[in-house]
Amino acid sequence: MIAEALADAGSRMDRAVEAAKEDFATVRTGRANPQLFQKILVDYYGTPTPLAQLASLNNPEARTVVITPYDKSALKAIEDAIRSTPNLGANPTNDGNLVRVTLPELTEERRKEYVKLVRSKGEDAKVHVRGIRRKAKDDLDALKGEVSDDDLARAEKELDALTRSHVDGIDEALKRKEAELLEV
Repeated sequence: MIAEALADAGSRMDRAVEAAKEDFATVRTGRANPQLFQKILVDYYGTPTPLAQLASLNNPEARTVVITPYDKSALKAIEDAIRSTPNLGANPTNDGNLVRVTLPELTEERRKEYVKLVRSKGEDAKVHVRGIRRKAKDDLDALKGEVSDDDLARAEKELDALTRSHVDGIDEALKRKEAELLEV
């Protein structure tokens, strides 16, 4: 039972760390990256649809992303969704067949704003991991009468080590993203 609770907490923490890394990837650096557009939802016939399901994304140049929709009628909706996305600062152009997005150079001030945004996302991810730890701790406490106190104490130490390693993983990803953002 203890092993199950720890394994469940570990897998949930792994998913939280992966989600944090994906979230960090959506914050732009100086280069264009199709991952920047992964979380953009396009109003496609009244349904919010992820951009990646509506079009192929290529990046032929360092600061340019070319979006080729599978359905040409979605061009205007894709263009509007990109234009209304905060923190992207892009102005898409539509030539009737595809949408070309050229990202502007990042200023020092904008880079610092992105670092703050990434730190905020990192802190949210750490709070999520700690919430998973709290739930696992409650699950362990519920086993109090069924297992020995020594086993519970050992399990709590393992849970703390697991939490620490996942928080450190988030910190490491955060540090890499900050370095990437501040790189000129």
